[in-house]
Order: sequence, then C-alpha cells, then structure tokens
Amino acid sequence: MTIKVKDSSIPIEDLDRIDVKMLRLLQKNARLSNAELAELAGVSPATCHRRTQRLFEDGFITEARAMIAPRKVGKGALVMVGVVLDRSTPESFATFERAVAKLKFVLDCHLVAGDFDYFLKIRVGDMEGFNRIHGEQLIALPGVRQTRTFFVMKEVVDNAPLDF
Repeated sequence: MTIKVKDSSIPIEDLDRIDVKMLRLLQKNARLSNAELAELAGVSPATCHRRTQRLFEDGFITEARAMIAPRKVGKGALVMVGVVLDRSTPESFATFERAVAKLKFVLDCHLVAGDFDYFLKIRVGDMEGFNRIHGEQLIALPGVRQTRTFFVMKEVVDNAPLDF
C-alpha cells in the first residue's frame, strides 16, 4: 500500500512528533491496523484514530491504495515520454492537460522546465503496445508537436517515501 501526501495549508511545523511519526509509519506501510499504528506511535487506539482522521482532513494524507506489481497484470514495460507542444500558452497547456488526464495508461504527467513541456510516465505490456498507443493516442493529443520516448531498462527507485 502507499499513502499519498499532498501539500496542505497547515505547515508541517505545526504537526507534533506523534503526527510526524504516524505519517512516516503509514507511508512505509498503509496496511497497519489502527491498533498497530497506535502501538508503534505510542498513543491509544482512540487517539490514533482521531489523529489519522485529522491528517486526512487537513490534507496531509490524500489517499491510501494498494501498489500493484506491474508484471503480474501484464504492464511490465515502463516508458517515459517527453512532450513538446506547438504553443506555450495557458490555453494550450490546459487543453493538453485535460486530454492527457483521460488516458488510463498515463500514470504521471508533469509540466517541466527545459527541453520538454511535459514528461509522461506510462505503463504498457511491451514495445508493441506502446507503439500502438503512441501512434493512435499520444501524438494525437491536442497541441503535440514532438515526443521523445525513453524505455526504462531498470527501475532503481520507484515511489520512494517522502523524506520530511
């Protein structure tokens, strides 16, 4: 399981050491029961539950979900794609972002500075599968002028916990 942590209007400095410990524990193992988390954090189960709910409400934790083994579900190939748009305007960025958000094979999409406008992280079964979606869907996205594809040969670090 993974815990997604998002920016919050409450600064991390306003959390006490127990909140921070709970966040770190959950980030490592979101499958901990409330009782297990309470014991590891050194608080009662009731206190632990209240604190966990508050961490969700305050936006420190946005979701908890299972991490699926890509190869087990036929998505063993990881591909990074750099995208250059034909125009750099807020409207063209917004149009591209709306369209790419609808593509189920795109795991991540990031607006970046440098030679590309966006980097996409994509999971597919194999190179043939990627070739198909590239020709049918990626280059057809609104405003796409150019793409550059990087096939990942080895995943050294993926979805590492946040260090805070």
